[in-house]
Amino acid sequence: MVRLTPGALKLAAGDAFKHGPKGIWYRDVVRPRILATPPVEGTVDGPCEIHVLTSSRDWLNLVWTLKSFYAASGRRYALCIHEDGSLDDVALGHLSRHFPRARIIRRRHADAVVEKNLKHFPLSLKFRRTNLLAPKIFDFVAFLESDRMAVFDSDLLFFDEPTAYLERIEDSAYGLNSFNADVGEAYAIDRDTVRPLIGHDLVARFNSGLGLAHRASLRTDWVEEFLALPGIFDGFFWRIEQTLYALCSSRYGVELLPDEYTLRLEAGVNGRPFRHYVGGIRHLMYSEGMAQLTRQGLLRGTWAGVRNAEARGA
Repeated sequence: MVRLTPGALKLAAGDAFKHGPKGIWYRDVVRPRILATPPVEGTVDGPCEIHVLTSSRDWLNLVWTLKSFYAASGRRYALCIHEDGSLDDVALGHLSRHFPRARIIRRRHADAVVEKNLKHFPLSLKFRRTNLLAPKIFDFVAFLESDRMAVFDSDLLFFDEPTAYLERIEDSAYGLNSFNADVGEAYAIDRDTVRPLIGHDLVARFNSGLGLAHRASLRTDWVEEFLALPGIFDGFFWRIEQTLYALCSSRYGVELLPDEYTLRLEAGVNGRPFRHYVGGIRHLMYSEGMAQLTRQGLLRGTWAGVRNAEARGA
């Protein structure tokens, strides 16, 4: 018999309370079933390239993210998966099988390429070496094979065609970066304080979980300049990457995606095409999001968008 320590029992009790029986069922039993679904073939389309950073904790969620996007959108955008150095051969094998045309960038390979690119940018080099999310800034662009990049986190789910997002990606005349809005300000610096230092406004409530970024907007010299701003390394480490995306996008030109893409903390899909399940609501990714996608047929290969599913009472 396995005996749990008091600390392990406390963690297990907290996990059960937060997720509830439904959340634990979908996380531990249903979630792995995505690995029994067919691979996504033909991800070679060139209007943009999806780039995502994942880890040993998030790669299985990422499979749901990507399969729900390809099912909901009907697109086959090219795909580049960056791993943070923590993925084992089993996880890498699953990603390769389910996305056979994807480029998977191992951390050790990225280190050799990107550190060479940053040798004349000391703040950027230090940031990449010390912040787990920094590859979203530097590595994505270093390995980008398109002028337009779809930026994904590993905790997104798509329930219907993200029409407004796709239209901006595929409109060749659309020249702005476009990301989902956050529930509030989540920057490493104060917007009012930084305005005179950077010479332009910083867009409000920017979230870097889902977006369209143009290659020309993520300039290393800009990032190096912004990393010198006072206070940018204070506070939560994950806010720095988001702040840098917001700063670069604000200088380049940006507009946020429509309200149906906005980060929300309350429960409920409510007919929206997409949801970003950040850490504070990660439990809802299982009990709500994966449950919804299961009802919509993602695991059976009988996909129906959320609006059609809700209309027929699924």
